[in-house]
Amino acid sequence: MSLHRVVALLTPPQSPFELACSFEVFGIAPPDAPPRYEFRVCAERPGLLATGAGYTMLIDEGLSALREADTVVVPGRQPPDAPVSPDVVAALRAAHRRGARIAAICTGAFVLARAGLLDGRRATTHWRSAARFAASFPEVHVDPEVLFVDHGDVATSAGTGAGVDLCLHLVRSDHGAAYAAGIARRMVLPPHREGSQLQYAAQPAPARTDDSLAPLLEWATSRLGTRLTLDHFADRAGLSSRTLARRFAEQLGTSPGQWLLGQRLDAARILLEQTDLPVEAIASQVGLASAVNLRRRFRTQFGTTPGAYRRTFSET
Repeated sequence: MSLHRVVALLTPPQSPFELACSFEVFGIAPPDAPPRYEFRVCAERPGLLATGAGYTMLIDEGLSALREADTVVVPGRQPPDAPVSPDVVAALRAAHRRGARIAAICTGAFVLARAGLLDGRRATTHWRSAARFAASFPEVHVDPEVLFVDHGDVATSAGTGAGVDLCLHLVRSDHGAAYAAGIARRMVLPPHREGSQLQYAAQPAPARTDDSLAPLLEWATSRLGTRLTLDHFADRAGLSSRTLARRFAEQLGTSPGQWLLGQRLDAARILLEQTDLPVEAIASQVGLASAVNLRRRFRTQFGTTPGAYRRTFSET
C-alpha cells in the first residue's frame, strides 16, 4: 500500500502546537501497525521560518511540495488575518482542484477562506477568532461552537486540541476506527470527540479534580454491552441526574446519552474491522440490542451501512 502524503503548509509566524498536532497524528504510526502516512512540511519560501514561540525553523521545501500532497494541512498562525500571498492562494487552489484534501487547524481557516475554498460552506475556527472570521469572510457560514467541520474535500477545526480531534477524524475516515484508536492510545488521549461537540465548557469555572468524569467514563466503556441509563450513570457517580447531565455538558460538550451512543458505535466499528462476527452479535456486544437498531444508528452517524463499512475497512 502506498503511503498517503500529508504536507503541512507553514505560514509565519507559525504556531508550533498546531503543527505538532498534525505531525503526532500523521507522522508517527501507532504501535504494532504499519505506517499509512508520509508527513512533510513546506512553506512559500524554503529557508528560515519564524514561529510564534520565538525561534525559527529551517524549511527545506517550497510550494511545489503541494503538487504531490494527498492531504494539505494548514496549521494556525497569529495574527489570524495576516495577509496571504497570491502564490500561497494559487498553490492551495491548485491542490484542491487536483483532488487533494485541504484541512485547516484553528486559525488556519483564515488561509483557506482567503483562497476561496470555504465560500458558501460551513466552517469553524477558534471561538476567540470566530467573530473576526465571520466579519472578514461573510460568504462563509461560521459555526463558532463545534470542534470541527468536515466536507470531505475541505475541513476546518477549532483551536489547539480540536486540531487533534480533526486529524484523528481524518485518520478514521481513511483507515478505520481501530487504526485511529491506536494513534490516540499512543498519544495518551481519551476517547475521541465528535465534531459536533462544543468547543468550550458551558460554565467558565474549571471543574475541580474530584468533579472529573474520567472514572465514570472508564466504568461505562467497560460495560457497553449492558443496559446503561442516566440513572445508572448518576448512581455510579453519586450525583443527581441533573447534576450529572450538567457535568457532561461542561466537560464533554454533550449529553450522557449521546456520549454513550458514540462509544457504542465506535466499539461496533472496531468489531466490524477486526472480526467476522455477524451484525446481530456485534449489536448485542456493544449494547445496541438488535441489528436493525445498529444499522439505523450507524447510517445516521456515518452515512453508510455496517456491511459497507466492513467491506472498506475489514482486517480479517
